[in-house]
Amino acid sequence: MTDSRVSEDGSAIRRRRLCPECERRFTTLEQVQLTVIKRSGAVEPFAREKVVSGVRKACKGRPVSEDDLARLGQKVEEAIRSLGQAEIPAEEIGLATLEPLRQLDQVVYLRFASVYENYACVEDFEAGIAELRSV
Repeated sequence: MTDSRVSEDGSAIRRRRLCPECERRFTTLEQVQLTVIKRSGAVEPFAREKVVSGVRKACKGRPVSEDDLARLGQKVEEAIRSLGQAEIPAEEIGLATLEPLRQLDQVVYLRFASVYENYACVEDFEAGIAELRSV
């Protein structure tokens, strides 16, 4: 091997190699496949689009663009990749989504958090609003 570099988003390792027989150089790209462990115990490959799709529902009627959603999806993926684990519990993905959402749009954050954290009453919303105000 001649050289190794991690990609900007941390999702892959680019390796420059040298063939010992013909002495030609070539590049390989190694990607880590993230898998999600769902609450039911089922395991499936991580899909950034599923994160974006879930957030898109909370964005209905809000001034959030598709570019904003794409950036949010990238931030969430970077956050879970930074954990350094190949298998991620679905709950961790939800938690990794909350902070970028809070920065993007506070109303969308509350909508998403109300479903994700199972808000059961008005007091739960009041606590969520109080938390937003304190930050």
